[in-house]
Formats: sequence, C-alpha cells, structure tokens
Amino acid sequence: MKRRVLITAALATMMFALVASAQFAGGLGTLSGSVLDEQGKPVADASVTIQTSDGLRPHAAHTDSNGHFEFTRFEAGQYDVRAYSNKVFSDWSKRVVIRPKKTTEITLRLSPTAK
Repeated sequence: MKRRVLITAALATMMFALVASAQFAGGLGTLSGSVLDEQGKPVADASVTIQTSDGLRPHAAHTDSNGHFEFTRFEAGQYDVRAYSNKVFSDWSKRVVIRPKKTTEITLRLSPTAK
C-alpha cells in the first residue's frame, strides 16, 4: 500500500512538471496593451519596457496615438512590464505570462507615486 502511494505521488509530480513545461515550451506569443494616465485617458508615445522576470533581455516599444502598444513574437514565459512618459512611471506589472500562439492583454496606468 505504501509503495502504491509513493508511485502514485511520483507519477502525479511528473505529470504536473510535464504540463507546466509544455505550457511555455517551444512557442512565441504576443503582449498587447494600453497605457493610461491618472484620469484613464490613453497616453500617446509612452515608452513601454518588457524584460524577463529575472531582469534580463529588456526590450522597449512606444505607444501609438491611442496609447496602444504591442510586443510580438516573444518567447513564452513570464515577464515584467512598465510604462513611462514625461517623467511619470507605471508600477511594474510583475510575472505577466506570455503563452505560445496567444495574445496577452494588459493595461498600464501612469502614476506619480509608482514604484
């Protein structure tokens, strides 16, 4: 009985690891979103930075006239994202998940008190 429980636990752990790794393995995804000011209005030409959650591989983009940005063909995984315009930042959006062949949508709000 004890052996059966151990085998079942080991199989469950292996299945969980396989599912978790397959979730991010071998695919590219897109991060899309908007940058808004404190009043909720779109911010044109804001800088948006995306980097891996360990602080590596930073990339930048700018919002269009409607405050929209997009990062395409990004390796699936977890990223941190932040916006900046006229010396005002948004808070970091931490561990934003990009999934293979999917588009993740976020909204970043600029705030003078952002950290």
